[in-house]
Amino acid sequence: MSLVPPQPTHHPASAVDRAADQLRRSIFDGQLASGTPLREIPLADTLGVGRSTVREALTVLVAEGLAVHRPHRGVSVGTPDPDTVHDLCLARSVLESSGARRWADADPAARDAVRRCLDRYAEAVERGASYFRLNERHLALHLSFVALTGSPRLIAMAASVQAELKLALAQVDRMRRNPHDQLDDHRRLVAAIEAGDADAATRAVEGHLTDAEAAILESLAL
Repeated sequence: MSLVPPQPTHHPASAVDRAADQLRRSIFDGQLASGTPLREIPLADTLGVGRSTVREALTVLVAEGLAVHRPHRGVSVGTPDPDTVHDLCLARSVLESSGARRWADADPAARDAVRRCLDRYAEAVERGASYFRLNERHLALHLSFVALTGSPRLIAMAASVQAELKLALAQVDRMRRNPHDQLDDHRRLVAAIEAGDADAATRAVEGHLTDAEAAILESLAL
C-alpha cells in the first residue's frame, strides 16, 4: 500500500472557520506575538464578525494549542514551554529519522512525495510566500519523511507532534531565519536521505532537528 502525507480536505468555510484562519495567519505572520491578549470586542471589530463568532474561533485556537485560556484573564496567544519544546523535538527526531532510514526500501510514491514537498517548499520561498504558507510547506516536507515508514500510525503521530510544535516553529522561522537559508538546509537534508545510507541519513535528520530545537529555545528566550 502506498502512503503519502495526508492532504487537507477542503469544505465550504463557515464564519468561525474564516475567523480562526485569519487569527492563525496573524499569529504565524507575527502580527500577534506570544502572550498577546485576544480580546473579543477588538477582534470582532477587526475581523468584521460578531463576538460569538470570535468566541468560537478562539475556542478552536485553544484546542489547537495556538492560544491559552486562563480563568479571570481570558485568552491569549500561547507561549511555548521549554520542556514541552524539548519533548516534541525528541519525538520529531525519533519519527523522522525512522522514515529517513527507510528510504531505500520505501514505496516509490512516498519517495516522490518527499521530492514534491521539497519543490513546493522551494516554490513558496522563491515567490516570497507568507510565513503562514512557508510554515505549512516546511511541515509538509518533514511529514513526508515520516511517510517513508509506510505506517499510518506513525504519520498520525507525527502530524499530532507538528500541531503542538507549530506555534514555536512559526515564531522561530519568523524571528531568526532567512527562508532561503532554510531552503538550502532542507535541500542538503533531502540529499542526505536520498543517498540511501541509513546511518548517515539518521545523523543528518537528528542533527537538523537538534539545531532546530536550539534555535527555538534561543529565539523564544526559553
